[in-house]
Amino acid sequence: MNKAQHQPDRVKTQAETDGKTDVKAIIYCRVSDVKQVTQGSGLGSQETRCREYARHKNYDVTHVFKDDASGGLIDRPGMQAMLSFLRKHKRRETHIVIIDDISRLARGLEAHIHLRTAISEAGGKLESPSIEFGEDSDSRLVENLLASVSEHHRRKNAEQTKNRMRARAMNGYYVFIPPLGYRYERVGGHGKLLVPNDPAASILRQAMERYADGRLQTQVEVVRFLEQHPNFPLTHKGKVHLQRIREIFTKPIYAGFIDIPDWGLSLVKGHHEPLISFETFQRIQERLNGKAHVPTRKTDHEEFTLRGNVACGTCGHHLTGAFSKGRNRYYGYYFCQNKNCAEHRKNIRKEDIEEQFRHLLVRMTPAARTLSLFKDLLQEAWDQRAEITKSEHGDLKATLGHLERKTEKMMERLIATDDPTLITAYEAQIRKLQEDKLTIEEKLQKQAPTQGSFEDTYRTAMEFLASPCNLWDNGDEDSRKLVLKLAFTDLIPFSRNGGYRTAPTSCIFKLLQGSNDNMLGMVPRGGIEPPTLRFSVACSTN
Repeated sequence: MNKAQHQPDRVKTQAETDGKTDVKAIIYCRVSDVKQVTQGSGLGSQETRCREYARHKNYDVTHVFKDDASGGLIDRPGMQAMLSFLRKHKRRETHIVIIDDISRLARGLEAHIHLRTAISEAGGKLESPSIEFGEDSDSRLVENLLASVSEHHRRKNAEQTKNRMRARAMNGYYVFIPPLGYRYERVGGHGKLLVPNDPAASILRQAMERYADGRLQTQVEVVRFLEQHPNFPLTHKGKVHLQRIREIFTKPIYAGFIDIPDWGLSLVKGHHEPLISFETFQRIQERLNGKAHVPTRKTDHEEFTLRGNVACGTCGHHLTGAFSKGRNRYYGYYFCQNKNCAEHRKNIRKEDIEEQFRHLLVRMTPAARTLSLFKDLLQEAWDQRAEITKSEHGDLKATLGHLERKTEKMMERLIATDDPTLITAYEAQIRKLQEDKLTIEEKLQKQAPTQGSFEDTYRTAMEFLASPCNLWDNGDEDSRKLVLKLAFTDLIPFSRNGGYRTAPTSCIFKLLQGSNDNMLGMVPRGGIEPPTLRFSVACSTN
């Protein structure tokens, strides 16, 4: 709001021009919002009409006061400035207060009476070119009737606006200020439609998906992830508030649905493009309402990727890392912080532990023949899964029909009851059924035959299994963390003098290692026999 609007405009008085009158007058103008000030001429036209009335009455207009606030409000900056002006000059002279119309003073009977009394007590006399204000009973009756009609118009306009907005929301269109990551754009056949606003939309999509699948464990880590992107809109202090993350993660609008409980609208399918799937949105809600996780340390950067993933070979306590200043530069070391450990604070050169870890990944590389056999078995499992998917598709359709019938029954019960407790319970159950239906509908869409071929789907996975060391050498920080998560199931024990001990590798690498187990210090299986391998893969795929 322009502060200058609430300061009176000093104008040349009529007395200064022709010296014909000593009656002082001030003008009060009001519009409903700032947009009418910047894009309309409401204030100017009101002032012009009031000046014309003042010239007709031969009044000396000294000041003009303006507001851009709702007529239902009493405490307006321009109005308060005008009342202060009247009180200041009350003893010396009476001012005529000119308004264009009774609705410009207020659009509510209570507000009108309050301001009418306040102006009178401050020494002002209300006049208008549209109505004659009087103190007799008939004049007051007409005045109050007009104020009531004005209030009715205001309320009716609000109701009509709300009804139109609700109807548009029911048709799948968002009607409020666009949420972060979206903007409005005029689209043929839709009018103003939400569209992703890049780069914020893409960054937000990554953050939500990473939080859903656990790559970002906590909301604090989400904040750090967003703050690292210079193109993401931050506060003036360059921060992202934690509360803002919670608000974003709980809005179904990002999953493509309009949800306005106050208007009785629950998960209406929107026409806008979603940033995430509804299944991802549900996983986010489960994580928000589930068990808390310890946030990743802010200093867990690429210099010490193994920190928190390698354990002391003596006590089992995880190793930490830090830099130590030498004569000419800083040197990185890993060490155990357990005070009861014999290896407490004994440094292990960063280069040694990370180079040995790389050799560990190299030794985990399976033989070409083993990998080829595993790929053939995976292809067989893929074909079997395709047959199972067809069967599951029918089961999902049957479940969807069951949920629709159950929803109809709940709706009938909701309509038939007047008990507030039962109404709340039925509404909660109906919403839960709607969420289940949406999840199944998404699964049905994902099971469509448009999914990629076996080669396209598993190309990246097979490349990783063929050489986990390649992803470790050429990947970024996130890729390295992914290697640690996929290849190992627990902390990897490391002895300062003996190197890595038995590594807790994941099932898939145990399967592929076969006769190479002895190289990792593990208990050998006696070699890989094709039937055993086939049985193991079948078990793992099931």
